Amino acid sequence: MIDLLDKNTCPTVEDIDEYVRNPVFLQFCTEIKRTYGSNEKIEYSSCSLEKGWNIKFRKTGKSLCTIYPREGYFTVLLVAGKKEKPFVEEILPDCAAELQEIYCRTQEGNGQRWLMIDLEDKDDLYSDVLRLIQIRRNTG
Repeated sequence: MIDLLDKNTCPTVEDIDEYVRNPVFLQFCTEIKRTYGSNEKIEYSSCSLEKGWNIKFRKTGKSLCTIYPREGYFTVLLVAGKKEKPFVEEILPDCAAELQEIYCRTQEGNGQRWLMIDLEDKDDLYSDVLRLIQIRRNTG
């Protein structure tokens, strides 16, 4: 088992998958890679709020999302910036109630909302996260 706080040992996606122990994790990563032709970049964050290894997906220099592994699930960080805001708010009423709540309770700073979304199942919330990533990609 990997230690996500050991910055001297970079885990592989397979190591992280073994840590998460949820098939949705690899499905999500595979979908991002296939849809956007974006390979993952595993990085260590020293940020006090989310210290440890995470996975970033970027396309043409723009961050699509960052994944924070957890035991049994994972958290996706999505930034809804000034360009994305009108598009996100247009689809928000059709999104899962959980995503609507996350969006509303996330404070806006410098015109951005940093949405931290926990994914455990391949459900409506999972689909909504993919829709938000598509918006992020299209507004670049």
